[in-house]
Amino acid sequence: MDRVNVTLDDAHAAKLAALAERMHVQSGTLARSLLQSALDEVDPDARTMVELLDGIDGALASAKRGSADARAGRVVDLADL
Repeated sequence: MDRVNVTLDDAHAAKLAALAERMHVQSGTLARSLLQSALDEVDPDARTMVELLDGIDGALASAKRGSADARAGRVVDLADL
């Protein structure tokens, strides 16, 4: 099992906390269940992935910065990690 840390904005964190309280479970337990359900429902088709990535604020700009950094040699060798 892999461990994943997720940061939520204040509105989503409050919604998760309220749902967890209403369900009498820990918010982490509910978050894990919700994430597992979402992953079970996701379609791995390339078109769906593009739509998903397009919905992430700043994703395209971040990808372009990463590509520019790689082309400019601003990278960390895996051996150095």
